Amino acid sequence: MARTKRWVITKQEHGIWEVRLSSWKWLHDYVHQKMLDYEHYIWRGQRNDNWLLEPSFDRQTSGKSASKKAELLREHLENFKYAVRGRRGEHPPKIENENEWWALGQHHSLSTPLLDWTRSPFVGLYFAFHKNIQPQTRHRVVYAINPGSIEYMFYETSRQQAEEGEDWSPYKCEFVRPLADDNPRLVNQGGLFSRFPIGIDVEHWMRIHYDVGYKSGVLLKILIPNTGRAECLKTLNRMNINHSTLFPDIYGSSEFCNMRLRLSKY
Repeated sequence: MARTKRWVITKQEHGIWEVRLSSWKWLHDYVHQKMLDYEHYIWRGQRNDNWLLEPSFDRQTSGKSASKKAELLREHLENFKYAVRGRRGEHPPKIENENEWWALGQHHSLSTPLLDWTRSPFVGLYFAFHKNIQPQTRHRVVYAINPGSIEYMFYETSRQQAEEGEDWSPYKCEFVRPLADDNPRLVNQGGLFSRFPIGIDVEHWMRIHYDVGYKSGVLLKILIPNTGRAECLKTLNRMNINHSTLFPDIYGSSEFCNMRLRLSKY
């Protein structure tokens, strides 16, 4: 009987590499064999492989013009700042910039222009498989992205366009690493955020800015068959990756207990 390949690269274009695993089990092998020395990559798991890499604000304002989205974003942030007055505890730390405000809101389910990432591929795998809600695509997906390459690509594009008198600042992307120490979820998840221009998902941005000089994948889209979910989650739990550790609060404890109720021998 022929042995099934553990993974295969099915597409390479615009710096986006699509990698298909034959099982979730081989993510560990892929990371060990292909990614171990590339420590700058960060990871994200998504339940459906046809979902765009876009933040919740873009999903909430889908179909609106760019100018209307920008207006709504400003209003949304001001509304949030006003709404949380007096609700951040006594003597709350000063929030220094806009992205720190968005990071606070992201922690509390606010629709924001930020996209969550983690430094752990296995935390990404957990979030890809945690929920079992229909409709479901045939594959779940774990993304890996190189922030340094993304930031350099934008720098090069904007430098070249500036020489030609064009302003590419609306296409700016950045990676947000909040320094606030009052978010244990962010700490436990190895979390950070990306912020791409409103209305432009990550893959679209890559098609605009990709430099053919890159020999390796800047964005990896790792497709994983939607099978073996219970075994995957139980294995991750043995690695101490579960809602109780990733969300160190009552919500996380409750979800952990719910999972134990649903999955035998979790």
